[in-house]
Amino acid sequence: QVQLVESGGGSVQPGGSLTLSCAASGSNISQYVMGWHRQAPGEQQRELVATITVNGTPNYEDVVKGRFTISRDNAKNTCYLQMINLKLEDTGVYYCKAVPGIEAIVAGKRAASWGQGTQVTVSS
Repeated sequence: QVQLVESGGGSVQPGGSLTLSCAASGSNISQYVMGWHRQAPGEQQRELVATITVNGTPNYEDVVKGRFTISRDNAKNTCYLQMINLKLEDTGVYYCKAVPGIEAIVAGKRAASWGQGTQVTVSS
């Protein structure tokens, strides 16, 4: 199973930028669909923000399209989330998630993994 550690969170003003990193260990992320989710203050559910397929195709929720960019560097075993023009409503704990792709499943790696989260606070 892959272990994930997020970093790069912090406090910024509206309009600011942050880049989150998700460093993986225990398995290479090349066989995993990588995603970023966030949990807003007071909310119990995590909402999907962006995903990137094994082949590198990104997908975004409408609320972050044009502002967030997800990428992956399989050689560094790291996934990134670049965030620009941050808004107050982007505040929350951001979690990285790895979901096994077909090759990983065939290899017997069937469990998804979550990181511990990193706090992003957007305030004026």
